[in-house]
Amino acid sequence: MSDITPELVRHLASLSRIDLHDEEVTSLTSELGQIVESIAKVQEVATDDVVATSHPIPLQNVSRPDEVGETLTQEQALSNAPDSADGRFRVPAILGGEQ
Repeated sequence: MSDITPELVRHLASLSRIDLHDEEVTSLTSELGQIVESIAKVQEVATDDVVATSHPIPLQNVSRPDEVGETLTQEQALSNAPDSADGRFRVPAILGGEQ
């Protein structure tokens, strides 16, 4: 049997500033009790020789090494731009009045 009581649920709800009706208190008392009991069962079988894990399958970084490769020249990058000026993309202003 867990130590979760309706008074504890009301107290926690008060601390959380949650207004609970009597039916909700009854329901939460039962649900929280079951959760506490389930955690207790897991703690009974947990042993020191079992390493805690955050994921069941070991993960590794799958990104490739950062290597310098071929890059576009400034002219190539701007070749398909609808508008450019002074070696940069030229776009319509998005702030200010209509143009």
